[in-house]
Amino acid sequence: MPDRPAVHLAVPVDDLRAARTFYGEVLGLAEGRSSDHWIDWNLFGHQFVTHFAPEAHRAASTSEVDGHQVPIPHAGLLLTAGQFEALADRIRRAGVAFVIEPYLRFPGQPGEQWTMFLLDPAGNALEFKAFKDESQVFAR
Repeated sequence: MPDRPAVHLAVPVDDLRAARTFYGEVLGLAEGRSSDHWIDWNLFGHQFVTHFAPEAHRAASTSEVDGHQVPIPHAGLLLTAGQFEALADRIRRAGVAFVIEPYLRFPGQPGEQWTMFLLDPAGNALEFKAFKDESQVFAR
């Protein structure tokens, strides 16, 4: 458990087997408790749950940020620079397509960060980012 509060996040998936492969094998997350309808994942110390929901509808919208169309809605996680690089390499090796390739956003500005977006097999948008300086997360 992290020494700071942990987040609990749940997303709908239409295929638990595909979710298990993606989150467990591609992203390398440790699986926790599960049932025939959901799987708990350890997402860098946070509880991330994939719930079987074959009828779930996901909005397909975007918002322009730094010249890129960011998928809305999306779930995200702040990583260290090392974690970010390792995860980006893991995703590339697995052959998963990025919605937005890893890149440095806002270079030289407050909030400078590495970011990447991808979709899970159910179409849930995921963002991972790493700040050059973690004290700049909420910088204006």
